[in-house]
Amino acid sequence: MEAILIIEDDSRLRRGLELALSRLGYAVQTAATGEEGLARLPETRPDLVVLDVVLPGLDGFQVCRRIRAAGTTPIIMLTARGDDFDVVAGLEAGADDYIVKPARPSVLDARIRAVLRRMPGTAEEVRVFGELRIDTSALTVTLRAEPVPLTPTEMRLLLTISRAEGRVFSRQQLLEQVWEHDYLGDSRLVDNCVQRLRAKIETDAASPVYVQTVRGFGYRFGPV
Repeated sequence: MEAILIIEDDSRLRRGLELALSRLGYAVQTAATGEEGLARLPETRPDLVVLDVVLPGLDGFQVCRRIRAAGTTPIIMLTARGDDFDVVAGLEAGADDYIVKPARPSVLDARIRAVLRRMPGTAEEVRVFGELRIDTSALTVTLRAEPVPLTPTEMRLLLTISRAEGRVFSRQQLLEQVWEHDYLGDSRLVDNCVQRLRAKIETDAASPVYVQTVRGFGYRFGPV
């Protein structure tokens, strides 16, 4: 599980980001100022920092330069300031990516993973669970070394649920993260897709090892 440090002074936005990224399987720590964020870096040792630009005290550009001077921790600047000058200033300060608010959690998640994939030794591209191998970069799946053809939705479901082995996802969470629905309009979408996925990756779909049902809650991947 990747660790994310959010440095954001807006308490409501900070809490919203914390909840959204936690639901996506990240271990999230937060800081309300640049100074607090810098002080928490050695303690939290994040895999990536999500950094606001407009902060009290040290601004995001100054914080970015100090983080970059101290090491290679990847940084995504997330800010309402979206003109070209600010984007260039952020990237020149050492940020790895720059996102203008508002940003959907799924977009922020995709950008975080893209940045982590570029960092040697920090991101897993291949997930191996017993006889199941998921290449998250090539978007291929093999079972006992044989390719498993998946539809795009089945692949998104597998990538989402296998991100955090043993973590329970509710049907609502899977609708939001896989289908990007924000309502529990038809949980059969999830159930039907799980059944199709099980038929392809489980040896015995009636006794699944990978995509398991947690009665009354939803689904989890493994533990295998």
